[in-house]
Amino acid sequence: MKSFRHRLLITLLVWIGMMLAGLFIVVHQLLPIYANAENKTEIWLILFFAFVLALLFSAIVGSRIIEVNIKPIENATETAMELVKGNYRARASESNAQASVELSRTINVLARNLQEITAVRVMEQERLKTLIENMGSALIMIDRQGAVSLVNKPFLEEFELSTENTLGKFYKEIHVPYELEDFIENVFMTETHSRAQIEFMSGLNLKNLNVYGAPVIGEHQRWLGIVIVFHDITELKRLEQIRKDFVANVSHELRTPVTSIKGFSETLLDGAYKDTDTLLSFLEIVHTESNRLEMLINDLLDLSNVEQSGFEVKAQPTDMKAVIKRAVEMIQPKINEKSIGLKLEIKPVTVYGDANRLIQVIMNLLINAVTYSGNNTEITIRLFVKDNQAVIQVEDQGIGIESSEIGRLFERFYRVDRARSRNSGGTGLGLSIVKHLIEAHHGKVEVDSTVGVGTTFTIYLPLAS
Repeated sequence: MKSFRHRLLITLLVWIGMMLAGLFIVVHQLLPIYANAENKTEIWLILFFAFVLALLFSAIVGSRIIEVNIKPIENATETAMELVKGNYRARASESNAQASVELSRTINVLARNLQEITAVRVMEQERLKTLIENMGSALIMIDRQGAVSLVNKPFLEEFELSTENTLGKFYKEIHVPYELEDFIENVFMTETHSRAQIEFMSGLNLKNLNVYGAPVIGEHQRWLGIVIVFHDITELKRLEQIRKDFVANVSHELRTPVTSIKGFSETLLDGAYKDTDTLLSFLEIVHTESNRLEMLINDLLDLSNVEQSGFEVKAQPTDMKAVIKRAVEMIQPKINEKSIGLKLEIKPVTVYGDANRLIQVIMNLLINAVTYSGNNTEITIRLFVKDNQAVIQVEDQGIGIESSEIGRLFERFYRVDRARSRNSGGTGLGLSIVKHLIEAHHGKVEVDSTVGVGTTFTIYLPLAS
């Protein structure tokens, strides 16, 4: 704009100069007629200085006129250039020049409108980004060329990917399970809505996803790509399987003693009661099975009680050493039956807990250790303090547990060796009760096991303040 101003000023001066030069020529033609020889030189000097002064005056006046009229236009142009660059905070100065005031006002209105539109757009983008990132489900969007145009954080975390290795890549180039890739390809090729449940292995774990795919349609029904949403239902599937297993297991566990009691009682009613030896033998079996049935029902009621929301133990300062010794006394006959050695490495520790419930916990762990240990082995119980927590360990030299089974160890009715545990009279609920009781004490329980070597259960409990 400055070069334009200079060119305009030069053009104006040239035009005025030409006018003055023409006037000068006219005066030059008329001067010999009206002027004498003596004052001709003086007249020429006066005319020359008048010409120079007129030219300077014209330059000053012309520059001022140009300045007043061109500067608002320059300012409006500069503001428009800033708007083109994306700087919607730029504003044109509104001068008093009538010729440019409307232009400046129009530019400013445009700038304000663009700023408001941009602010709304940025806010909507932030809302959409926040919604996509925090929706809790994985999401991926693929454009019409098959390139990944959008992914959220749950998707990247689910498949252990990074933004750099995902955005802009062809969907077959990103490393996702082939079951998911087939689903994406089906939605991409057919351009239709689709829903499916996908099951695949993620490391050592089985994952279940509920997947929904849909085409993205723009204006004028133009197909822009597809969007895929994943809902992780692994935990729901696991809980559903636990429920099914529980129904099957509890039915089986109840059916066994009920069938025995019913069968032997029917045999007695058919006349076997007349034989005293048979009568006593059958009554003993009926008594044993009824005790087993009673134990199962009691454990079910106990587990149901500790699993209820709001269940609390009657916690108070408790001598954990005395709790362990009391539990050992109650299990000692079972330990003696298999000639198992018991090693106690316990120190005086006071925990904040319910003594009766803690005795139940230690008894269940000892019964479990005795059940899965062979004759003439050894069970070690340790009690000590570590990191401001009471630590109780029950270590056996039993059959051990496969690493794949440890995750299900605390499920109801889950048995590592079904034949041995069922023949021992166990209900399969002991470890589940242990887990819930320890959690009610605000503690935790861990398992470390090696097949053929043994298993160690470690319990962490809060110390009494």
